Amino acid sequence: MAVLVGGRDNVVSISAAESLKMLAFSVVWGSWIVVKNAAARAVSPLWSNCGGGGGGGGGNGGGGHRNDVDGDDGQTGVGADDDDAVATATTAVATAGGPAARRAPRDRPPPCLSTTVYGTHSYVKVKGVKFHYVECGDPKGMIVLLLHGFPSCWISWHHQIPTLSKHFRVIAVDLKGFGDSDKPSARKSYRVENLVNELSVFLSMLGVDDNNKCHVIGHDLGALLGWYLVHLWPNCVSKFVAISCPHPNVHWEYLPPSSFFNKNWICFSQLPYLPEMDALQSDLKIINQCYQHLSKTNQSDDLSYIDAYKYTFSRTEDWTGAINYFRNLPFYRIEPRNSNDSLNKEEDMLQVPCLLITGSKDVSVQMESFIKSTEFLKTSTVRIIDNATHFPHQEQPKVVNDLLISYLVRVKVVEKELPRQNSSGLVGRMKDIVSSTVQYGNTLKDSVQKRNILPTTVMTSWQN
Repeated sequence: MAVLVGGRDNVVSISAAESLKMLAFSVVWGSWIVVKNAAARAVSPLWSNCGGGGGGGGGNGGGGHRNDVDGDDGQTGVGADDDDAVATATTAVATAGGPAARRAPRDRPPPCLSTTVYGTHSYVKVKGVKFHYVECGDPKGMIVLLLHGFPSCWISWHHQIPTLSKHFRVIAVDLKGFGDSDKPSARKSYRVENLVNELSVFLSMLGVDDNNKCHVIGHDLGALLGWYLVHLWPNCVSKFVAISCPHPNVHWEYLPPSSFFNKNWICFSQLPYLPEMDALQSDLKIINQCYQHLSKTNQSDDLSYIDAYKYTFSRTEDWTGAINYFRNLPFYRIEPRNSNDSLNKEEDMLQVPCLLITGSKDVSVQMESFIKSTEFLKTSTVRIIDNATHFPHQEQPKVVNDLLISYLVRVKVVEKELPRQNSSGLVGRMKDIVSSTVQYGNTLKDSVQKRNILPTTVMTSWQN
C-alpha cells in the first residue's frame, strides 16, 4: 500500500491477483507482437529496407534503448526479473524488424514549440527533476495549471492559453517524461507518490498554498494525474476540470474494447522496450492515429502541430517516460480514509468542485464512467461537447473555452444608480439604488444541485 502523508485520502494498490493477471496478459500480448512482426518480415522481406523502427528517432539524438527501466522496490507492475524474461523477445523483434516507413530527420523543433506567442518559456528544478512550462497572463493573478494528455505536451493547450490568460496566470507544464521536461527512464520515478509530490512542490514554488489556491485543468493522462493531485492536496485547489478522463477508481474498468488505448494496450505497455519500439514504427503512425482530428482538416496550422508531436516523440527515450505512466497508474486507486467509520458519506467525497467534460463521439471512454465518477464527488457537473471525440478542447475550442470561463471566472458585483425621478412624492424624493449581482460559473448552481448532467448543446447527443 502506498500512502501519501498530508492528503485526506489513501493511494492504495490493486490486489496481487489483479496485478498478476495484468502481468500474464502482458506476456501474451508481447509474444503476439513478436510473432506478428516476425511473420510480417518473413512475408515481406522488402520491409527490411524501410529503416529500423526500434532505435532512436530521426536525427535529433537517436538515443537507443534505455537499460535502466526497472520495476523494483515493490512495484506491483512487471518486476525486474520479468523485464529480463521479456528482453529476449524484445531483442528478437529488433532483429526481425517490422513494417516501418523511413522517418524524415527531425533535428529542429517546429516554430510552434519555441514561439513566445503563447507565453514565456521557463524551467524549474523540483527534487532534481527539471520541469519546462509556458507561463502567460497576469503574474499576480490566480494560477490555472494545465496538465496535458498522452501522447502530447504543453502545446496541446494552444487554444486555451490565450483565452484563460485574460483572467488568470496560466501555467502550461510539460509533465515529467514529456516535452522539454526531464525524462527519467526508471519506472519507479513515475509512481503516483513521486508524481503528485513533485507537482505539489512545483505549485508551491509558484506561490500556491492554502491561502492562494489554484485551478487545475487536465486532459486525458493529465486529468488522471490531476485526480490524484486534488484528492491528496485538496486545500490547494479551488476547482478541478477533468477533460476526457473519469475518476481513476472507475477509469480502468470502463475502457472501451474499441479504443486504441484499451486494456490490451495497457497490458502491452507493461513490457519493457517493446512498446517504445512499436510506437516508433511507420514514422510514428501512433501520432496520426491519436490526432486524426488534426489530419482531417488538412490545414497547415493543424499539420504543424502534428509535426510538433512527432518531434516531441521522435526518440526512444521520449516514449519511455511517457509510457511509464501506464506502467504505474493502472495499479493505483483512491480510498477515503474515513470510509469504514464515517457516518456521513459526503465527508468521504472529494470536496473540491469538479467539472467533467467529454466529447459526445469519444470512443476512448464510456459515458457511464463519467456518471459513476460523480459518486466520489460532493459537487460535480458533467458536460458533453457535441461533435467532439477525445480532444474536445482542440475540436471545439470556443465551446470549451466558454465553458471554462463560465465555470472558473467569478464576476464582481455591479452597482447601478438609476436616474432620480422628478415626482414630488416620497418615492421620487428618495434615492433609488438598485444593486444587481450576476454570478457566473457553478458557484450558485453547484450549491443547489450538486450533480448536474448537462450537455452543452442537446441532451440527446449521448442518450441515443
